[in-house]
Amino acid sequence: EMIAEINRINQVLPDTNKWDRAAKIRQWVVSVIDNLDGYKVEHYRYVKEGVTLLELALWKAKLGEEEESSAEGRTNSQERRITCGAAVVIKNELPFLQLE
Repeated sequence: EMIAEINRINQVLPDTNKWDRAAKIRQWVVSVIDNLDGYKVEHYRYVKEGVTLLELALWKAKLGEEEESSAEGRTNSQERRITCGAAVVIKNELPFLQLE
């Protein structure tokens, strides 16, 4: 999609007179920025989904560890979720996934 947008401006500019070029470029830049905003929203959605999956995977791993050592006693599922370490891992991973 962005390649098509770049090709569009490359096709429009040669046929545009010098008085209208600035307006055409400005219009093109606004269009590109609008596309980028859409990509940022999509990126946020994927990051949110990825973080959820990461948390679930860590929780599942913690549940698996505790099933192996169930002789210590039973803890509830919510407590296992809190102690699985997901909050620490996610806090340290998010800066690498977020757009600035």
